[in-house]
Amino acid sequence: MKQEINIATWKRKDHFEFFSRFEEPFYGVTVDIDCTAAHRYAKENQQSFFLTYLYLALKAANQIEEFRCRIIADQVFIYDQVNVASTVDRPDGTFGFSYVNYQQDQALFTADAIQIMEQVRQGSGLKMADPDDHVIHFSALPWINFTSLSHARSFSVSDSSPKISFGKYTDENGVKTMPVSIHVNHALVDGYHVGQFVAGFQKLMNDVGSVY
Repeated sequence: MKQEINIATWKRKDHFEFFSRFEEPFYGVTVDIDCTAAHRYAKENQQSFFLTYLYLALKAANQIEEFRCRIIADQVFIYDQVNVASTVDRPDGTFGFSYVNYQQDQALFTADAIQIMEQVRQGSGLKMADPDDHVIHFSALPWINFTSLSHARSFSVSDSSPKISFGKYTDENGVKTMPVSIHVNHALVDGYHVGQFVAGFQKLMNDVGSVY
């Protein structure tokens, strides 16, 4: 479900109109997230580390209204929830796209994600679908401990979905950290809201045992 925002009375009216005129309204930051507790939890419970932090990142994003806003035909809508559009690696070195709905229940989300992603992994091609606009584009580069990241973009295609990428975690004196890149459309999301996401995601990663 989505609800249209009245731009004329919206507190972000000026910000939206200003950044909507930009050829490239997206901006991004890369931060280090402490993933020590989440990694330990995943291993102790024989769960996928990727699906552990993917669920927590999606949960954090859904808690922030601005991450659930999208621009559709010059209008702004806010969704009740946003879902996952994630890359899935294949044994032949290619990848495909998967689409998984957000669920509050982590076990249900994980079960769905495992089934859907395995279907993509066993297939071929990109497996493009039409998930509407209420997704966050997720990707993982577990081979690279990056400090910055950019995205391929088609400027002729309207796009306002956030893009979140995870890198290779490193271990220093028992503390595991993982680079996370967050790209958002400035017409919808400011640095303040990115900061809220980072803080919320880190808290969920720290408190993973009580979240699951």
